[in-house]
Order: sequence, then structure tokens, then C-alpha cells
Amino acid sequence: MPDTVFLPSRIEVTRLIPVPSAEIFDILRSPAGHVAIDASGMLQDFTGQPAEKVGDTFVIHMDRESLNDVPLGKYDVTVHIILFQRNTEIAWDLGPDVPVRHFYGYRLNAVEDEVTNVTSYYDWSMVTGDLRERFPIVPESALRATLGILERTARRGDLSPGVSG
Repeated sequence: MPDTVFLPSRIEVTRLIPVPSAEIFDILRSPAGHVAIDASGMLQDFTGQPAEKVGDTFVIHMDRESLNDVPLGKYDVTVHIILFQRNTEIAWDLGPDVPVRHFYGYRLNAVEDEVTNVTSYYDWSMVTGDLRERFPIVPESALRATLGILERTARRGDLSPGVSG
């Protein structure tokens, strides 16, 4: 399986993580998990509970200064779960409040009971017009680093997914 896939409007990065898929999924469905594993530096804090199904939402408190690209400063986004297949795949977008249609997600393939192949993906294929030139906002290196932080977080088991900030 390829380590990184670059498509015209999508990036996929894969890493083998020696943790069961259910434990990894619990981190990925949690707003605390999103903040804990973020390598971009933009995700600062959260409000809300872990997702249980498509349509669930939680708020992530952001700081765009971490990317030093657009002077947005601190702001909030609402994560809208658009795909939820427990222990297999989760994806989200920023819903109707952000008219720029891009989404993020993770696919989990259990290789063995204690090992999971995790693919992080970022897709901006529905972005049109002048905004398309700004993509990808989050580079491949940040997706890759996030998978490393995900492994560390999952192996330590130091995240309480039910805690809200």
C-alpha cells in the first residue's frame, strides 16, 4: 500500500499503527482527540462530546496564526460528521457556515487484532473559483505528522474522549 497518494484535489497519507482500530476510532470521533493529535497547530481547544453518528457536531476553537497564511486570528468552526462507520471510517466538513466545500477523514483497516492501517485524507475537490488556488490549506507533512501524534496518543492511552473543554 502506498505511503502517500497525491491526487489533483486530494491527499492521502497512510501509517501502520500498533493499536486496535476501536481505540484509534475513539480518538478520531472525539473533539478532544482532534485537538490532541493536530500537527498543524491550528486546533487549540474544543467544546462538545464525541460523535456517535452522521450529523453529530462539535466545536473546535482555532488559531489560523499557526499557519501564518491568512490573518483570521482566533475563531471557531463547527465540525459536522458526514461519514461515520464505527471503527472503520469517519469524515467531516465544516457545514453550511463555511461555504468552502472541503472535508477530512480517516479510514481504518485492522491488519491484526492489535494493528491498524490508518489513512488520513484531505479532499478539496468541490472547491471552485479563486479559492481553489489556496488549497491544500493543510500540507501533506501536517497530515503525516498528525498520524505520528495519533500513534503516540493511542499507544499511551492518555486521552479521555468524553471530556469537553
